[in-house]
Amino acid sequence: MELKIRKILVSQPKPSTEKSPYYDIAEKYGVEVVFRPFIKVESLPVKEFRGQRINILDYSAIIFTAKTAIDCFFKICEEMRIQIPETMKYFCISESIAVYLQKYIIYRKRKIFFGSTGKIEGLIIPVGKHNKETYLVPVSDIHKDDLLHLLDAKRINYTKVTMYRTVSNDFTDKEPFDYDLLLFFSPLGIASLTKNFPNFEQNNIIIGSFGPTTAKAVKDAGLRLDIEAPNEHAPSMTAALENFLKSASKNGKK
Repeated sequence: MELKIRKILVSQPKPSTEKSPYYDIAEKYGVEVVFRPFIKVESLPVKEFRGQRINILDYSAIIFTAKTAIDCFFKICEEMRIQIPETMKYFCISESIAVYLQKYIIYRKRKIFFGSTGKIEGLIIPVGKHNKETYLVPVSDIHKDDLLHLLDAKRINYTKVTMYRTVSNDFTDKEPFDYDLLLFFSPLGIASLTKNFPNFEQNNIIIGSFGPTTAKAVKDAGLRLDIEAPNEHAPSMTAALENFLKSASKNGKK
């Protein structure tokens, strides 16, 4: 198989700074890197949210594990014309997510709490100290239950509510799909690829994946997996990509 890699698609949002390793790789190997997610997150329509029969104002505290959850929570509140009282308490998985609340509320540290580790185990500590609150936990339609299990173990009074979902970020007819190498980070990305391009033929296109579930999705779709991360030589996707390009360059095939 002859390799001619000029254009790489990274199925993630564009980095917020120019310090991403992907930019270093692009300059070093003379390739174009395009950030174009195959999936996107959208808030639930109000009609679907109402179907869960959740009254947000019945709760005294909200638990946020992602900025996306914050955006979708306040979007639904705005669409439903719900005024969140100043007495509401917010518990966030990390300080950066807590600070993100400033986009929607006046930041008052006495009503905003966050874990010190950035992990759910750290979040449970401040939640446990306020075990008399009634918590609302916004989640995606596809989510892990690790946090919920910890809340159950602490006998926290909480309600899970679906506020957003992950959907395919469809390509338009005018959007060129002329990539030589595709990088995926979730099984949903592979599902979006096959949805957007039902007649997709891999041929010489290189496919890379991060994580075992994504690797399995690539293979289950009948595609060839050329780059798999993490591995013993590359803990990250960028490291695996660079190793692949380095090898291709030595062989005179890039």
